Amino acid sequence: MGSFVAAILAVPPLVAYLAVFALVFAEDAIFIGFVIPGETAAVLGGVLANQGKADLWIMAPLIVLAAILGDTVGYEIGRHLGPRLLGFRVFDRHRRRLDDAQEFLRRRGGSAVFLGRFVAFFRAMMPALAGASRMPYPRFLAFNALGGAVWGTGFAVLGYVAGASYEVVAKAAGRDIAAVVGVVAVIAIVVWRVRRGRADRRDERAFRSRPAPDPSEGQ
Repeated sequence: MGSFVAAILAVPPLVAYLAVFALVFAEDAIFIGFVIPGETAAVLGGVLANQGKADLWIMAPLIVLAAILGDTVGYEIGRHLGPRLLGFRVFDRHRRRLDDAQEFLRRRGGSAVFLGRFVAFFRAMMPALAGASRMPYPRFLAFNALGGAVWGTGFAVLGYVAGASYEVVAKAAGRDIAAVVGVVAVIAIVVWRVRRGRADRRDERAFRSRPAPDPSEGQ
């Protein structure tokens, strides 16, 4: 990984733009995120801008665009392959995490697409899972674009500010943000369960308070 990063930082500006775009795009489109987390490429884009080898005002929107387009391709793959996608042997070692991602998507819907953008495994798989679950594309696109904009801009700026300390920043940011998203997801599920329980109890009380039907009305 160190030699790969060094190679990216040494390429000409045009190649750097293309390389960062391709890595961010491929993370979700062809699941390369299992090998190279997308936040590494996004942070590197910011580092390149810090070193004067790229323009941050070009790099950040390019990262956002790559994230949105990559998610869209991942969504289409999931929509067309459906359950067959999850049966691929390459995912056997990630079966439990896939089940967690599917459960998260069922419970949170569009919010899971947005939050999944900030967790490496979910970022790689959530678009395909959303497509396989037949989530309406306009709804997926809205949350996907919002997540891509926040994530892409945030990590590009983070890399720009970090400069030479990008490796420590990329690892710490990915880990800490994943932890925060995990906490948010747990809180969201707890709140959902509490609200659902309250709604069920209200429905039950309303049903019990309904007057019994008068037998004479049917005569």
